[in-house]
Amino acid sequence: MADMSTDSTTTETKDFEALRAILDQVDALPGAAEFRHLSYDLLAPSPGETVVDVGCGAGRAVAELTERGARAIGIDLSEDMISVARTRWPDSDFRVGNACELPLGDAEATGYRADKLFHELPDPARALAEARRVLSPGGRIVLIGQDWDTLVIDSDDPHLTRRLVHARADTIANPRAARSYRNLLLDNGFTDVTTEVRSAVFTDTTLLPLLTGIAEAAYAAGAATRDRIDGWIAEQTKRAQADRLFLAVPIFVAAAHRTSSPPTDA
Repeated sequence: MADMSTDSTTTETKDFEALRAILDQVDALPGAAEFRHLSYDLLAPSPGETVVDVGCGAGRAVAELTERGARAIGIDLSEDMISVARTRWPDSDFRVGNACELPLGDAEATGYRADKLFHELPDPARALAEARRVLSPGGRIVLIGQDWDTLVIDSDDPHLTRRLVHARADTIANPRAARSYRNLLLDNGFTDVTTEVRSAVFTDTTLLPLLTGIAEAAYAAGAATRDRIDGWIAEQTKRAQADRLFLAVPIFVAAAHRTSSPPTDA
C-alpha cells in the first residue's frame, strides 16, 4: 500500500511551489512594480519607521521598503513562504503570523500594508481591527487588491464568460472585499480615506493560466459542462496566440490614517 502521508506531503509541496511560481510571475508582470511603489508612496515612511507588510509572500515588498529606509516587517501565515522570504532576503525581518493576530505590540507600527490579501480573509473587519491595534495614532494603512467579480474578459460567448467569472468569484472567501475597502476602513477607526482604481490590461499569453484557472474552478463548481469549458479555454488560447486576447483587471487601492478615537458603530 502506498504511503498516503508521503503522497499528501508531495502534493502539498507541489501546490506550494506552484503558488510561489505564480506569485513570482505576478510580481514580474508589467505594472506590478508601479502598484507596489504607489503603495510605498502612500505609506510615506520616514527613515527608521516601522512598516508591516501583512501577507508578505516571498518578501519583495519588505525588501523594497527596507531599501527606502523603513524598518519593514513581513508577516505571512505560510511557514513555507516565510522560509522562502528569509532565504531571499536574509537581512530582513520575516515572521509567521495571522492577519487577525499579528505578532506585534500595540501601536508598534506607523505603517500597514496588505496587497492581494483581504479577499482571502473570512473576516476582513477583524483584520482591520488588528491593523488598528498595531498602528500608532495617525499611522498609515494601504490596501491593494482586485475585485474578483469585475474581471473584464473579451469573448465570443459573453454570457458564459460572465457565468465563469461569477462562479470563480464565489469560490473565494471575500471576492468583493476590494470594493468595500473605503467603508471597511471608515467603519474600523480610520480616517482621511482615499480610494482609486487602476486597470491592468493584458493582451498576450501572460495571464492565460489565470483564465484557464477561472474556467476550471467554474467547472468544478458546476457552472458549465466540460465541453463548454474546453471550448472557452480553446477560444481564449486562440485569441492569445493571435494577439486578440483582452483581459482587464481593475486594481483597487485604498489608503487611510488610524484615528486616535475608537471606531464608531456604522
